[in-house]
Amino acid sequence: MESALPRAEWLAWDGSRLRWRLQAAGGIPATALQLDGIVFQRYAPVEADAQEFTCEFEYSPSGQAELEFNLVDSAAAPQAISAVWNVRLGAAALPGSNAAAVAVRGLAPLAGTPVLPQHSLADLPPVAVVVPIYNSPQCVQRCIESVLRWSPRARLILVDDASSDTRIGEIVAAHAGRANIVVERNERNRGFTHSVNVGMDLAGGADVVLLNSDTEVGPRWLSALKLAAYADDSVGTVTAVSDNAGAFSVPELEQYCPIPPRWNLLQAQRAVLQQAGLRYPQLPTGNGFCMYIKRSVLARIGPMDEVAFPVGFGEENDFCQRAARAGYRNIIAGNVLVHHERSASFGDARRAELGAQGMQVLRQRYPDYESEVATTLHSFARRVLDYRVRRTYADRDASYAALAPRPRMLIAADVGDARAERLLATLDRRYEGFLLRREGDWVNLYRHAASSLVFERGVAIGNAASALSDVENRLREWMIAYAIESLHPLGTAASDGWLTGLAAGLEIPTA
Repeated sequence: MESALPRAEWLAWDGSRLRWRLQAAGGIPATALQLDGIVFQRYAPVEADAQEFTCEFEYSPSGQAELEFNLVDSAAAPQAISAVWNVRLGAAALPGSNAAAVAVRGLAPLAGTPVLPQHSLADLPPVAVVVPIYNSPQCVQRCIESVLRWSPRARLILVDDASSDTRIGEIVAAHAGRANIVVERNERNRGFTHSVNVGMDLAGGADVVLLNSDTEVGPRWLSALKLAAYADDSVGTVTAVSDNAGAFSVPELEQYCPIPPRWNLLQAQRAVLQQAGLRYPQLPTGNGFCMYIKRSVLARIGPMDEVAFPVGFGEENDFCQRAARAGYRNIIAGNVLVHHERSASFGDARRAELGAQGMQVLRQRYPDYESEVATTLHSFARRVLDYRVRRTYADRDASYAALAPRPRMLIAADVGDARAERLLATLDRRYEGFLLRREGDWVNLYRHAASSLVFERGVAIGNAASALSDVENRLREWMIAYAIESLHPLGTAASDGWLTGLAAGLEIPTA
C-alpha cells in the first residue's frame, strides 16, 4: 500500500530564505524542493509527524530575479505536494501573496560572474597536459585525439608506465617526435603517482593539467580551466566536472550521470560550457582525472607523495590538502565537462581496494578531511551547479529544442553592414550566432534567434578617461559568460584589430 503524500504549508519568504512545514502521519518521506520545475535540493525522510524546513538563497540559481517554488515527493515519478509559489529575490512575501507569475525564463549568468583574470592568458605561464598511461589502448587513443583537437597549442606529455599491452607502444610511438608532444616510458611499472611526478617535472616551468588516459575533453576545456585558475590569486587547483567522477559527477553526486540520449558527448560538453555558470564551488580536494595545478603551487609544496600513494588513489587528495594548508583553494570549474570511463586501468574491485588504502592514510594525516568534504559537497554553490546542469539536461527552457548545442560565434560589424545578418543566417544551423556592433554611444550585443536579432546586453561608451578600459572589460565578460568559441570581425572591427586582440587574450580564435 502506498503511503499518503505529506501535507505542505508555505510559511514565509524573506527575500532570500524560504520556509515551509510538512506533516504526515507516521513520518515524512523523502521530498525535494523544485525551482522552476527542476529539483534544486533533496531532503531525507524524517521520523517526526511534522517538520519545518528552511532553504537559504545566497543568489538566484537561475540567474533570474523571479523564482518559482514547489515541493514534490522523491519518487521515481514525483508528485506535487504543494502549490506553486512565485516570489522575487530580495523582496519578502507571505503565503497567499504570489508575485505576478511570469513565463519561466531561461538560465542567465549568475550574480557576480564572470570574474576576469588579472592578465591576458597569453601573459600567464604556459600549460602542459600530463597524461599518465597504463594499458587500455582504446581509451588512450580517444584521450589523445581529444586533447589534440581541442587544445592543439598545449604541450602534451605522455608518460607510459611500462604498459603490458603492446598496442600502447604503437599509439605513443605514433606521436613521438611531433612538435609540442613529449613521450616518456618508464623502464618498469612504477605506479601512477610516479608517472604523474615524472610528467610534472618534464613540464618545466609550466602550469600542469593532470588528465587521466580514460578521459575525453571538449571545446574550450583548457582555456576555461585556466580562466578559473587565474580568477583569483588564492586558487591553487581547478578540477573539471564529469559524467563519472564520484564527487565531481554532475548533476548527481557520486553517480554515473549519462549524458542526455538526444545528444552526443560533444553536444553535452557544449551545453554545460554554455549553461552551467561561472561560480566555482570550493572543496578540500581536487580530482586527478582532470585537475589544473598552478606552477606556483608546485614550486611551494612540491610534487605528489609517491611513497604513501605509489599507485594513486589518494595522492591528489593529499596534494590538495597540502595546498590548502599553504593558503591555496581547490575549486571546481563546473562549466568544463570531461567524459571519464573510470577504472579502465584497474577495474572496479582493485580500484575500491586502493581507494580504501589511500583513505586510511588521509584519515591519519588530516582528521577533519572527511567532515570538510561532507560539508562542502552540499554547499550552495555546488547545489547551484548541479541544478543548472540538471535543468540543462532536461532542456527545461527549450534552449536546444530546435537545434542541439552548437559552437557560439561572435560577429562584430558596423551598423548597416548587411553582411553580418546574412552571415548569421547562413551559419545558423552550424553555429549559434551573436552580433556585436556600436550604435551611437553604445556597444550592444545581440543573439541571432529564429531569423531575428534579440538584444542581450549593452554598455555605454562614455567620455571618461577609463571609458575604453570599462568597455574592454565588459566585452571580455560577455565573451566568457556566453562561452564564445570564435570571433568573426567585419568592417572596422576587422581592420583595427582591437577586438581581435581582446579575444586572443582569452584564447578565443578569430575565424
